[in-house]
Amino acid sequence: MTTAVATPVEDTILLRRDDAGITTLTLNRPRQYNTLSQAMLTALQTSLDAIAADAAVRVVVIAGSGPAFCAGHDLKEMRAHTDKVFHKALFEQCSRVMLTINRLPQPVIARVHGIATAAGCQLVAACDLAVASDNARFATSGINVGLFCATPGVALSRNLNRKCALELLLTGDFIDAHTALEQGLLNRVVGPATLDATVSDLAAVICAKSPLAIGIGKQMFYRQLEMDMEAAYGYASEVMACNMDSADAREGIDAFIAKRKPVWQGK
Repeated sequence: MTTAVATPVEDTILLRRDDAGITTLTLNRPRQYNTLSQAMLTALQTSLDAIAADAAVRVVVIAGSGPAFCAGHDLKEMRAHTDKVFHKALFEQCSRVMLTINRLPQPVIARVHGIATAAGCQLVAACDLAVASDNARFATSGINVGLFCATPGVALSRNLNRKCALELLLTGDFIDAHTALEQGLLNRVVGPATLDATVSDLAAVICAKSPLAIGIGKQMFYRQLEMDMEAAYGYASEVMACNMDSADAREGIDAFIAKRKPVWQGK
């Protein structure tokens, strides 16, 4: 039996919990609705960098404590600084975190409840998969305070179709979880009582697969999106040929033929 290990809660803005190959990072600024302050972004970056090199971690879950998932950037912190240099560095720091999620070898699942607004909505879109409670709501509300959510727009435009993404960005209006599911931001919507179990079940399904194939596949998926179709097929063929030559692929096919459970080696 695997024993779950949790970090101390006191004054920790990002909690980490490891359990059977699933690492949960919980944004822990509940009174500030888990806003992405400089310190929070630094904590996320540090944790994600460590996870990337940790073969024991198979799936990452990003969650929020308190009544909300994440309300975006810390507007009070942003207004405390009047210089463009600070603001540009902050948005670049946030963008690095989002790109790190994208480039992480492990799949990342957003566990969403309450509101996910502005950069919080961006965080949901940046994750590979997203499961939300039916009480969740989503908005890119920067436009309401005179600030177009440009960086969230990068992630949203790669999840939603253009008209849906632009409506969110131009109006700042909220959409509910079922609308977010229909528009492509989410994978599943469930009741609050079953949110944790649904996320755990999804993570467990992924954990049962070859870690090598999962890592190769995630990288391939995002890279081919930026290619034309012919180049994408060429790249995909090379990836599959290399994957086929791996110990995990040979083991998986042999196990399928023998009608037994595969034993993954991760190579």
